[in-house]
Formats: sequence, C-alpha cells, structure tokens
Amino acid sequence: MKKILLPALLALAIANAPGAAHAQTPCPATSSNVVSVGTGTPAKSGLDITTNTTWTRNNIYLLNGTVYVNSGVTLTIESGTIIKGDKTNQGTLVIRQGGKLNAIGTPTQPIVFTSNQPAGSRAPGDWGGVILCGRAPVNLPGNPSIEGGVVANFGGTDPADNSGTLQYVRIEFPGVNFDVNNEINGLTLGGVGYGTTIDHIQVTASNDDSFEWFGGTVNAKYLIGLAGTDDDFDTDNGYSGRVQFGLALRDPSRGDFASGGVSNGFESDNDATGTANTPQTSAVFSNMTILLPTSPTPASPFTSSAAALVRRNSAISIFNTVLAGRRYGLELNSNSGNLTTAGAASGSLAFANNVLAGYGPLPSRAARVTSNSGATAGFNINAFVAANSDTTRTVAALGLNADNFAFEGVCAAGNKSCAPAFNLPAASLLNTGAAFTSAKLTGAGNGGANSTFDVVTYRGAFGATNWATGWTNFNPQITCYNVAGQTLANREVANAPLQALTVSPNPTEGAATLGFDVKTATTATVRVLDVMGREVAVVLTAGKLGAGPQRLALPANLAPGVYVATVATPEAVQAVRFVVAQ
Repeated sequence: MKKILLPALLALAIANAPGAAHAQTPCPATSSNVVSVGTGTPAKSGLDITTNTTWTRNNIYLLNGTVYVNSGVTLTIESGTIIKGDKTNQGTLVIRQGGKLNAIGTPTQPIVFTSNQPAGSRAPGDWGGVILCGRAPVNLPGNPSIEGGVVANFGGTDPADNSGTLQYVRIEFPGVNFDVNNEINGLTLGGVGYGTTIDHIQVTASNDDSFEWFGGTVNAKYLIGLAGTDDDFDTDNGYSGRVQFGLALRDPSRGDFASGGVSNGFESDNDATGTANTPQTSAVFSNMTILLPTSPTPASPFTSSAAALVRRNSAISIFNTVLAGRRYGLELNSNSGNLTTAGAASGSLAFANNVLAGYGPLPSRAARVTSNSGATAGFNINAFVAANSDTTRTVAALGLNADNFAFEGVCAAGNKSCAPAFNLPAASLLNTGAAFTSAKLTGAGNGGANSTFDVVTYRGAFGATNWATGWTNFNPQITCYNVAGQTLANREVANAPLQALTVSPNPTEGAATLGFDVKTATTATVRVLDVMGREVAVVLTAGKLGAGPQRLALPANLAPGVYVATVATPEAVQAVRFVVAQ
C-alpha cells in the first residue's frame, strides 16, 4: 500500500517560477541563427580549431561533437552568447595545452553553455562540458591524458601558464558519460596555471563533479555548484591554487547512484593511490558555503557523505566556511600510511574558523577518520575540528534567509524568481568570526592578480551582498534558450497559455490527475520525468486543447519516487513536481 512520505513542498508548481505566467519575451519553438561546430559525430578525434576564432552573441553555437582549441589558438566568446551541447554527438569544448579560451561575460550578459534539449526535458549529462588543459605542474609522470575520454594532455613546468579568462559563465546539464567512471565534469581544469583567470562561474546539474582540478596552480573566486550529481569541488594530482567565495547547493534527490557512489561537497586526493608524489595537493579554500537540504530525506549517495572528504595524503586547507546537511562535516581518510591524519596533526592540512551546522550534540557526526590501520597516534579528529571551528549550531541558528534552498522550481512561498537570497541578514551569526591570520591565507600564494584572499569579517560565501544576483540561473530547466543573445538569468517566457498547474492527490497513492486551465486553444505534449530528467512516460503527444479546464490521468504504475510532469506548448514549458510513495 502506498503512503505519504515526502512533504507537500515538492508539489509546488514550476508555473510559479520564472518563465511561467508573468512573461516578458516570447520563446520560439526552435532556435534561430544556429551555427553548428563539430564533426557531427561522437568520435573523440573531434574538430580542431586551428586559427583565432570569435563566437558572437547574435548566433547560437551548437557543439556538435568534441571541439578542440589547439595550441597557439585563442577562442573568444562574446558576452551574452549561448552555446549548446548536442546530446547524441556528446558536444564538448576542450582547450588543449597552449590554447586559450577568453569567455568574458558580464553581470547582465553572462555566457551560457547549456543543453540542446528542449525546456522541460533537460537532464544531467546532456552534453560534455568545458575542459581547460594547461602546462602548470602536476604530480603525475609524463604527459598524462585528461579525464573524460577526450584527446588532450595536461601538466608541465610552468606555474604561471595562461589558458585564458572565464568570467560570468554558466555551464548547465553537462557530464556526458563516455564510459563507466569516465564522465566529464562541469568545468575540468587540468594543469591550469595561475596566469588564467577564473571567477563568477556557475555549474548546474552536472552528471559528475561540478568543478574538478587535476593539479595546476590556478586561483578562482565566486564559484557555484548547483544540484550536481557527484562532488561539488574535487581536487587532485597536486592542485595548489587558492579559491575564495564558493557555494555548493544540492538537490537531496540527485546524487551518485553508481555502485559505491558517495556525493561529497569537497573531495580531495593527492593522487588516486595516496602516494607522497609532489607537488602535493595543497589548495586553500576560504569562505565557502556547502549546503544539502535535509527535506525530503536525502537519497542514498548522501548516507555516508561528507561536506569535506580529505583523503589519500591530500593537504588541502579550509577556512571561514559553512558546512551543513551531510552526515559528516569533515572526514579524513588516512589510507594505510596515515598520511592524511599526519598532515592534520602537523598543520600542513588546516581546518579552522568554520561552522559545522546541524551536527551537535553529536561531535562524532561532525567529523570522523576512516583508515585501514588507524589514525596517527595521539590524533583525535573531533578535538581537531572543535579546537578551531564551531560545531554547536543548528542550521536554523545560522539565521539564513528562508529561501536559501530555493531552486529548480521548488521555491519558498512568494519567491517568484526562484532565486535564493544569499546575502546575510543583519542578525546572522555568520556576519562575524572570519579570521585571516593563518600563514596559508596571508602568504604570497601563486602570484597573479587573484592570488591574495579578500579579508572579510563574515564566514561562508556571502556577506551583506548577494554576488549571485543577476548573472546566475537557479531554474534553467524551463529557461528559454532559443533566442540568440538572451542569456539573462530567469529569462521569462511570454504568453504562457496555462494556469493553475497541479497534481492531485499529491503525494499520490497511485493514480493521480494533472490539472490545469488553458487560456486560449493550443496544442500540448505532456511527459513525466524522473528526478534525473529521464522520460518515464508520455501522457499526450501534440494533443489539441481547447480553452478551459483540463484534466489528464497520470500513469498509475509509477515506482515510488519524485517526478516532474511537464506540459510543453508552442509558447512555453511548464511543470509541477509530484510524489509517488509506497
């Protein structure tokens, strides 16, 4: 017998989110001014760009296969440009060693890489992603190939190597699965040097990690990982850059469901087997916010996950950061040689001035050591964490705005933009408590304009200003991307013909009815998608609908879970989540 398991919050209609009824710009059914770039096949040999090239905002560019920017070549992308990745041919953009990508958006005209699937049916892994390969040091021998199955190498001896500039860029629905355990991340940085500029980047719904650094020295600021599948910020192979102001906000129903999969916030290794190879992974992060909503109950990939998993002899350091939602705040996996805990004991791995909310009064849940042979003698991880960080707060005690967890249509009441308000209320305890006295924060760093940390008083990614306003998009599933140059966040779709989109009952015990009102006669296709965006049923195909109330029966044989019913008309796509439980 089926019963209610999940709160009615999941039934909030995406019709109340941007792109629904309060419209600004009509959305055509198909894209115009499309320029196809690629071989039109999934072959990883792909297409080489061999001369300096500029992509302009008056076109929409389709990555129709793997596209490489070769050594000595610069690809420039104008602000406001839309680039889509083809699903069938696994569109991917790869900057090879010596090549450059200058993708410089603005707060009002961000550059958007996104899925080529229609609104309402986009999903993680619809295309590849963006890969930058440089010649900065890594701790792998030879000239290693970058992860993801593409034809590109990374690493070298030049810490100041320059792979270009990425600013105000969104990367949505990437992470195509080329092979088992060989997906592409949202933004992959392999051996990228500190001559490269990376700031204001949002990765949404990646099928693997949102951001992954394989060695290199590049610095970064203002990063957002939204509703990813695997890890949010993954560091490996000697990455030693500095990162400040980053947000990870997860969908509790979306994670790494592969066998043994665990979806962490930070995940960091020195290398795959935990050797002492140099350079050691020693990145420094400050002012990060790592959030996992706890309602509905997070899926299995979060059962033993950590907000920060540091393992295999990594020596990354985390300061002035807020971590909440996962079972463990900090987990140190010390491997058989206890190198990770030894690093924590010696100070090469630092964890200080952080807030781990929702873990008290169980300090063992705030931190744990997992090891093949026990931790370093005399080392106690709970004491290590509690000595310099706050583990006593509840999430509610942080004083965050009520809509900080609003995204992808599940919005707080009255939040028509479906965009979180991350700026801290004046009463939040996070407004104070940051410290920048550690030598890891005050040292010379990796050089370049972005090498030093901004000294702020607040902990977490945001203070009084919400730097995610304007250029980001927290509900790209229904955004219109068919008009060249229209990349503003939450672009609304005009003339949406449907009103009052609901599922009843919701949650359902089996059979349920999709109801809505039609303002003017139209045609519609109605689909049911699972939480990964995969189609599980088609209820109506190009059906003619007259003006007035409509009632359509949804499939009664759906397995327990969370679903999205989408109604696509020539004018817009609208959707509503519903729950089937057993």
